[in-house]
Order: sequence, then structure tokens, then C-alpha cells
Amino acid sequence: MQTLIENVNVVNPFEEISTHQNVLIEDGVIKEITSGKIKADNVIDGEDNYLLSGFIDCHTHIFAKGFHKEENMANPLGLHFYNAVPHALQTVNAGVTTIRDCGSADLSFKLAQQRKLFTAPKIHLSITPLVMTGGHFDLLLPSGWDMEIIYPGFPKGRCDGVEEVLKKTREVRRAGADFIKVMASGGVLTTNTSPEFAQFNKKELKTIVNEAKATNMKVSAHCHSLKGMNNCIDAGFSSIEHGTFIDRKTSQKMVEKNVSLVATLLVHQFLAKNGFPAWDSYAAEKTAKLKEIVKVHKENISVAYEEGVNILMGTDSGVIPHGHNLEELIHLTDIGMSSDEAIAAGTVRAAEFLGFDNLGLVKENYAADLILVNSNPLDDVNVLSNNDNILKVIQDGFVVK
Repeated sequence: MQTLIENVNVVNPFEEISTHQNVLIEDGVIKEITSGKIKADNVIDGEDNYLLSGFIDCHTHIFAKGFHKEENMANPLGLHFYNAVPHALQTVNAGVTTIRDCGSADLSFKLAQQRKLFTAPKIHLSITPLVMTGGHFDLLLPSGWDMEIIYPGFPKGRCDGVEEVLKKTREVRRAGADFIKVMASGGVLTTNTSPEFAQFNKKELKTIVNEAKATNMKVSAHCHSLKGMNNCIDAGFSSIEHGTFIDRKTSQKMVEKNVSLVATLLVHQFLAKNGFPAWDSYAAEKTAKLKEIVKVHKENISVAYEEGVNILMGTDSGVIPHGHNLEELIHLTDIGMSSDEAIAAGTVRAAEFLGFDNLGLVKENYAADLILVNSNPLDDVNVLSNNDNILKVIQDGFVVK
């Protein structure tokens, strides 16, 4: 199948805009980009708008709707899956055509997207994070109720010691994971843990990495803690998520070891501004932690940027409502990034991190995952934060918005 997008201005970060271009798509791939005339049966008039790559959100939870433990207990399991349908549509409508899910989604979502059962971003799966007993995302409450959602094909993430983390890494891989996610520090949303403390010991972390690398899988760390980050860097992790208490020395170490940072600046500021549901029994404890997080996060990520850390776009959507994804670009420019750098963090650099060499740019022989925007985002990246400005979303050559 051929589709022609006529009269568009092609936007790639760090390049001059190519004006009045015609883009031919065939079998989901960009076949030709030219200012000359092209014939095709299916023609889209770009109306002199701006065409750029669809975005990649490197930290989402597509099944999640706030991670409220009370809802886990009250709702039938089926709702856990049905929630993903509107979440996926909201994500696509925001201009995101690929996501890296850091816990909650399973292989069923990936298969459903591939089979086009509903409109959804492509997905890079971690299935469920590995968590130590009593650590962030250990959802066994003092009451004795275990609020973790489990079902066939979705293993429980709790594990301790070298033997258990080895087996759990294999279980998660067997369940269909594309990468391994590890909770390597305390968090904001889990009670009785603190973001400043490291979790899992060095032997456990190294065991996880060695097992993952046996099949070329990357390992990612939820980590706010400075000590936790250094433990993970030393163990051979590929990315740090959040990185709240990062400092200059650790940033330099990440550059040296080629460890990427998914800063998720949006999530903490969104929660601090909008709060938690009135019925959330742990809202006061979470809010108190947030005050500390928001205070230092932006300043420390600015230091990481100054030191040259590879910072990727991620939002932690699912902790916050889906569909706000490209608001993260505003926060990336707030720490010093240019519009080109921020857009690259959510397109070509994210694609490279995921291992794709044909995604993230509007180029011939690249995947036709594209968005059409009504003004130039290189002049003002804020335009991408308003979903109404994203006129069309194309995935594998098909218009999905």
C-alpha cells in the first residue's frame, strides 16, 4: 500500500527544515522524500504543516491508572486490561507512537498492538519490576493484604538473594520482557520506603545484569538514591530512571560508562500540583515525599545535562494521567536543552537506546511513524504539549489520529 503526504515541512533535530516536501510511504516505510511530484492512490494534503517523527516515551505504565492500591483490591482483574485501551488512545493522540513500559503491561498488549486490535503505541516491555522484600513496589501491606496484581503469564516481582533474583530475571524474560526493570531505591508512592535509600545489594544487582546480558537484554533501574545509582552503574545497568539525587560526580561516571538517564521531570511536578484522590489513605505521606523530590530534582538533572549525560524523554504516565506525554519536553528545555535536543531525546536518541536504526527520524528507509503539527516545534517546543496542535498521527503508514 502506498500513501503520499504532500506539501509538508520535514523536521529532524539538528537539521535545517526541508520545506514543501512530498513524502511517499510504502508498506509502512518511508520510500521517498522529494520536492518533486509523486503519484499515489492515497494522498494526504499536509497543507504546509510540519512533519516529524512520532515520539518514543521511554518510561510509561500503560495499564496503570494511578497505582492506587485500593483499586487493585476492589476492581475485577479484567479492568486492569480494559484500562489499557483508552490509555493507549490517549498516548497516540498525544503524538507518541512507541512506548517503553516500565512495569504493568504484559505480552498481551504487545500482541494486541501488533494485530491492530485497537489503536495503541508500539511497546518495549519490562513486564514487572524486580523488587526486594520491603522495597519500593513491594505491595504487601502491614495488614497482610498483598495488593500486587498477578495472574498467569505475569510473575510476582518480589525476590531476595542471588538465587532468587537470578530465577526472577529468567521468569520475567520468559513472560516476554524486552528488558529488565529493577527497583533499586525507595520511592514516593510506596509506603514505608524512602527515595534516598538504596535497595538490593551489589551481588544481587550484578547477578541480574549478568543474566540479562546473556540474551542481550538491557537492565533499567528505578532509582532516586545516589548510592543506589552508583551501585547500578557499577553493576552494568543501561539506564537510570528518575535520578532525583544525582550529583556531578555520578553524572560524569554515567557518561564514562555510557549509562542513560530517563529523568521523568513531569511526573513529580504534576503530582505536586494536582495531588492525589481524597480517598487515597496514603496521600499525606506521598505529598510530604513529593515536596522534597520536586525541590531538588530539576536542579540535579540540570547538573546531569551539563555533564553530558544522555537524557531520554520519559513521563511515568500511568502514575499521572495518560496523554500529557509531550509536556515532558517543556521540562527538558527548562533544564537547558535546546528544542532540537529535547525533540531528539524523545525521537532519534530514544530509538537508538532501544536498538532501532530505522526509527526516530523522517528519513528514507525509516519506519513511517510520524506526526503532523500545525507549527514549527523547533521555534517553540511548547506547541507539542497541546494535543490539539498534533493534527495527524501516522503509525506504520496508517493514519491513527
